[in-house]
Amino acid sequence: MKSLFAAALLLPTLALAQATPVGLWKTIDDDGKTAKSLVRISEQAGTLVGSIDKLLDPAAQPDAKCDKCSDDRKNQPVLGLQIIRGVKPDGDGIWGHGEILDPNNGKTYRTRLKPVDGGKKLEVRGYIGAPLFGRTQTWVRVE
Repeated sequence: MKSLFAAALLLPTLALAQATPVGLWKTIDDDGKTAKSLVRISEQAGTLVGSIDKLLDPAAQPDAKCDKCSDDRKNQPVLGLQIIRGVKPDGDGIWGHGEILDPNNGKTYRTRLKPVDGGKKLEVRGYIGAPLFGRTQTWVRVE
């Protein structure tokens, strides 16, 4: 009986853990089919950050550098590059207030992260100004 009670208490915690952006994600290109990379999102000093763990695109150069970046990431290796910074909870299961970097063009965008499908997928929206003016990719949880 005690183990059943303990399991009942643990279930909401496990569900909540899966409903956060923290974890390893397979990025899927805008076409909805092409896997590009694995990005690990973690918490650092109260905000979420995400770094490229692995490049999956066969056309990607393993030693590529972010030569189009204009901030502290300029000429840094794409592998290991922090592409998500400063994301905080925004309410209703959405995280925002941060930025996302597109290493292909070196541009940064405001971002909004929203776990969907019970935390199995992550809607990643990059935008300029208002969220209405941007694009969304759906990433798939790996772990």
